[in-house]
Amino acid sequence: MSSPASVAKHPIHPMLVVFPVGLWIFSFICDLIYQSNHSAMWNSTALYCMGGGIVGALLAAIPGLIDYLSIRDSRAKMLGTFHLVLNLCAVVLYCFNFWWRLHTTPGGIGPLVLSLVTIIALAISGWLGGEMVYVHGVGVDQTHHHEEQDIRRAG
Repeated sequence: MSSPASVAKHPIHPMLVVFPVGLWIFSFICDLIYQSNHSAMWNSTALYCMGGGIVGALLAAIPGLIDYLSIRDSRAKMLGTFHLVLNLCAVVLYCFNFWWRLHTTPGGIGPLVLSLVTIIALAISGWLGGEMVYVHGVGVDQTHHHEEQDIRRAG
């Protein structure tokens, strides 16, 4: 099943999710660096990366929702629902984390732990996304693959 949200047969959602995931992971790395040297630059960088990740996640969610609504297979739909819910929870947790950081002194352990927990949730969600694509073919254009199989059978 090809993705309805695609450019030149390439699904948009997987192209966009790398930005929020990368920004959130880098935000966590900046937090760890801040814990070791207490340079305000690392604290600010962590905050800005977290904010950029929130914006990027909301942008990635649009083609993701379009893809989700087009899923017909019940097993893939169930995986997609878990994927969607985990990602929504991650965005909410990062919004709370962002707000928390704005209203507390830098270097608190709470926001750092919340980032780690949310990254674990994102890893699980990413696994589910991979399961949908690589096992169930969600977002994959099978037309060319089927044409090659037909040519091999005829040959």
